[in-house]
Amino acid sequence: MMDLLIDVIMKATRPMRSKVGLSIIISAMALLSLTSWSLQSAEMDPNQLKFPQQYDSWQATEEQVERDDILAQYPANIILWAGSSFAKEYHSPRGHQFAVADVTHTLRTGVAIAEGDKGLSASCWTCKTPDAPRLIKEMGIQGFSGANFVDLGREIKSVVYCSDCHVDGSAKLALPRPHAQNAMEKIKLPFDKQDRSMQGAQVCGQCHVSYYFQPENNNKVNIPWIFGSTADEIEKYYDTRRFYEWIHPISKTPILKARHPEFEHWSRSAHAKQGVTCITCHMPAATDEKGATFTDHKVAGALDNFDRACTSCHSSKAAITKKLDKTKANIDAKSRNVESLLIKAHYEAKAAWDAGATWPQMNDAIMAIRHSQWRWDFATASHGMYAHNPKEGIELLDKSTEQVTYAREALARILSQMSVTKVEYPDYSTKEKAHAAIGFIEADAIKAKQAFIKQEVDKHWQPVAKKGY
Repeated sequence: MMDLLIDVIMKATRPMRSKVGLSIIISAMALLSLTSWSLQSAEMDPNQLKFPQQYDSWQATEEQVERDDILAQYPANIILWAGSSFAKEYHSPRGHQFAVADVTHTLRTGVAIAEGDKGLSASCWTCKTPDAPRLIKEMGIQGFSGANFVDLGREIKSVVYCSDCHVDGSAKLALPRPHAQNAMEKIKLPFDKQDRSMQGAQVCGQCHVSYYFQPENNNKVNIPWIFGSTADEIEKYYDTRRFYEWIHPISKTPILKARHPEFEHWSRSAHAKQGVTCITCHMPAATDEKGATFTDHKVAGALDNFDRACTSCHSSKAAITKKLDKTKANIDAKSRNVESLLIKAHYEAKAAWDAGATWPQMNDAIMAIRHSQWRWDFATASHGMYAHNPKEGIELLDKSTEQVTYAREALARILSQMSVTKVEYPDYSTKEKAHAAIGFIEADAIKAKQAFIKQEVDKHWQPVAKKGY
């Protein structure tokens, strides 16, 4: 377009041989250049103009396309999460650019709602998009959480964005989600009283934290920190309320579910004590081609940015990598052992129930299963536990092992009293076999999901709901 306009001007002024003619040409070209820049700018995101390096690095999260099928890697999880949507599909997270699309397409969320079915709460949108805080303001927290996930799908226009962490149009940090504001009030550390370092961790922690949906409040998101944020303190809160997420269909255990409690683990870590936050490691300072320093918003693993993120404390990438690998292997081994014991406990409880056991007989064993699985989940659901707080992770898994061992000893006594000599355990060596063990037909779920995507998402939802699919 610019070349065409220049050509027109040159032809129109061809008869002019004077300085005036040249002046007209130069002025016209300058005006066109300014107009072109203005049009381009008008189309650009204001934050891209104001914070170009941060914006471009945020956009680069669309390069983080890889993710792992956790259920395929660890099929035991399917048995432990039987009766919940987590047993259907569970992938590791990828770049922020895919936040909306991934929650849209997972088997854990929306399909066409059957008549009389309330469906999934819109609270599932809370941490995936800045449209959630907007809709909460428009609808009220009760109206938002009481709405259906599918019904609000057409309203979702943006992935995780600047306004999720900053006051709109500025570098000032913000905490726009009510559940996070309430949580910090509970522990007497309100956002406006925190230093910038803590605020930086907190804006990540508004979503990278464990939470649940309050059934008595229209499934409003709540962080259960009334007594504190350790596994023991959160468990006390849940037990006091007699809360559970679902009843395990095999053992009848009232199950608790942890959801990526990175903030909780980090807050008690050696890193936190040294003032090292999420930002320090995962969004370290970078330098652009002009030598200007900026915060890198392509959120990545710390070792990916070792020279920028770690060298103030660690001198050797090879040494810290070796240490982390050893710690991870230790935690993984403990996790696999607990999973095996828990699965046995669930099926031993089933055998006892099938033989006619009563709640007075079973209560202690069932509660021990509940508490053991909670600690296993609180340790393993946290992304990067081996780096964030390995000491706490190992302690949780050791305690989980003690509790499930106690449960199995109690169940062994009950089974002996009831003359049960054999317990059938499932084959969960693969994802497919584990799904078969709990009676979940993945192909049927995929078919229903694809039909929903075709009829609703592809026709009516915004492009962000389809990114990467």
